[in-house]
Amino acid sequence: MTNNIYEIFGSMVFNDDVMREKLPSDVYETLEQTIIEGRDLNITVANAVANAMKDWAIEKGATHYTHWFQPMTGITAEKHDSFLSIQKNGRILMEFSGKELIKGEPDASSFPSGGLRATFEARGYTAWDPTSYAFIKDNILCIPTAFYSFSGEVLDKKTPLLRSTELVSREATRILRLFGDDTTRVVTPNVGAEQEYFLVDKEMYKKRRDLFFTGRTLFGAMAPKGQEMGDHYFGTIKPRVAEFMRELNEELWKLGVYAKTQHNEAAPAQHELAPIFSSANIATDHNQLTMELMKKIADKHGLACLLHEKPFEGVNGSGKHNNWSLSTAGGENLFRPGSHPEKNTRFLLFLCAVIQAVHEHQDLLRITVATAGNDRRLGGHEAPPAIVSIFLGSELTDILSSIKNGTEYRAANVADMETGVHVLPNIPADTTDRNRTSPFAFTGNKFEFRMVGSSMSVAEPNIILNTIIADALSQFADRLEKAEDFETEVYALMRESLKKHDCVIFNGNNYTEAWKKEAERRGLLNLETTVDALPHFSKAENIALFSKYNIFSKTEIVSRSEIMYDNYCMTMRIEANTELEMIRRDILPSAEAYAELLSRSAMSKKALGLDFMCDSGFETLKKILENTNALSESADRLESLLRESDGLCSSIKRAEMIRDSIIPEMENARRFADNLEILVARSYWPFPTYGDLLFGV
Repeated sequence: MTNNIYEIFGSMVFNDDVMREKLPSDVYETLEQTIIEGRDLNITVANAVANAMKDWAIEKGATHYTHWFQPMTGITAEKHDSFLSIQKNGRILMEFSGKELIKGEPDASSFPSGGLRATFEARGYTAWDPTSYAFIKDNILCIPTAFYSFSGEVLDKKTPLLRSTELVSREATRILRLFGDDTTRVVTPNVGAEQEYFLVDKEMYKKRRDLFFTGRTLFGAMAPKGQEMGDHYFGTIKPRVAEFMRELNEELWKLGVYAKTQHNEAAPAQHELAPIFSSANIATDHNQLTMELMKKIADKHGLACLLHEKPFEGVNGSGKHNNWSLSTAGGENLFRPGSHPEKNTRFLLFLCAVIQAVHEHQDLLRITVATAGNDRRLGGHEAPPAIVSIFLGSELTDILSSIKNGTEYRAANVADMETGVHVLPNIPADTTDRNRTSPFAFTGNKFEFRMVGSSMSVAEPNIILNTIIADALSQFADRLEKAEDFETEVYALMRESLKKHDCVIFNGNNYTEAWKKEAERRGLLNLETTVDALPHFSKAENIALFSKYNIFSKTEIVSRSEIMYDNYCMTMRIEANTELEMIRRDILPSAEAYAELLSRSAMSKKALGLDFMCDSGFETLKKILENTNALSESADRLESLLRESDGLCSSIKRAEMIRDSIIPEMENARRFADNLEILVARSYWPFPTYGDLLFGV
């Protein structure tokens, strides 16, 4: 690995510096305005960009290009075409036109559409997104694009994200105008997606069909040691993991990904990577690249990277903390409170808009993180519960209470923390603590949405955040633009909004049962599972919201809802079938073989007149046979339930049956299997245990 980060950072990205160097000045300026202001793209400019991009890519060793897009599969997609062009004389040229840059045509028939199109309707289009830089990966020029159907419906995650980005920019700019800012033309939602993941030994991973097929362990008795000692969190990084992280950083830096922080997480074998903030669109692209490279580089180091939200029961699962804020083109963070937030009216108004948006649209925020995998993590005392609330801390809560009640705010005196050691500096004290149990916490100058699952794209959460906060800002702007006395009206507006919506603010422990009861008293939703949450997506008020701002049409909402139901059902069906296979082909034969060994041993001792030595063996044998029979019967019930669910015509009905019947039976079977793991000799157990996996690197 080179030590010169300056040389490698962004070296595989067709970024602003490269464009400034490679493009004629007039073309570069036109393209820059297109990107900043969202203007239509001129074909002449596109041709010049395509030619420069092709020459640059060939210099870097690329022979092919691809329109790199993000369909509703949760991963990225790409189809490679070479720059090769055959001439009449049989010779070749390396060509790439503006038309090829702007538009591609992949086969759309096999991508999820939620019923938008029939299987035989194959045509789909990709459209270049000039706001996200092209890059080279595996000697392929990757051009970030949007993806849509022959009839114009959105089939990807980038298009609605870009729409929501333009929307929140427009509405935030309206608010800025009211505060006398006549120069800001663009407001950008910025995102930093902290990525948690597990690393396990690849050879052990290959011996676990549950990890291979589902990404999580369907069986596994807890190891004698887990995370209870707290010795893994921020602990010394093991050499194999450090080598992996070193190469991962280098490859990410080449692609312009601002990977900055790396550390061990709470659970053994768990780690985290955190980037510096970038625009929501680029941050989404970068996080997709991060997940892809994590898996690829782990494989090179004899490791397997697990991105499932809950790969191991009994230890922490993995999330992806989505840090969100708004900033102007000049870099001013609109959520920076300043040293006297009680006097920062603009900040307080934006804060009230967030509070109103989160309260009014709790259901949508919950839906953005609704997957079968994330259901296993949320509420598990390592992640927030399924109740959406906001943490603000004592200072901001008190300021807002004074606005709501029309009383004077008196700031508390906060002294520096004294270390008691002369050589150590006194530490400036913050005015509020952090709350790691909160699903949506204000952390100084941004909001941290902690409910997002490790394997998920951050596109959906940011589409919703941008949209619902833009809607609140729009309502505020509509009223304030008509105000005769702006100062009086802005405080009246905030007071009214807080009286309706401050019930979503909670600064306490979100893990307690008491909070669940209090949340219910406040009228907050508790959508514990994906199946509970999804019906809210297509509610009339949500369709109206998305349609009003052209984020999704009603048809697109229905189709995406169907895709989410299908994903849930297919995920759980794969898990159930994997569980059945492991029970019948691995666990039962191993348990029965060990039971036979115990039986023969006991009978031999009895034949020698050593009956007194048989009691413990018979007791273990009895427990093995009891759990073996129970496991076999549970597998039969699970298989019957799967057949029954296959006969249901509605994906909604299948999902409900999975939640109510199939998942409980899977957990029942697991209980018997995990009992057997403890009883059966290690040499007979058919796959690596939790102890092997969590401490084997």
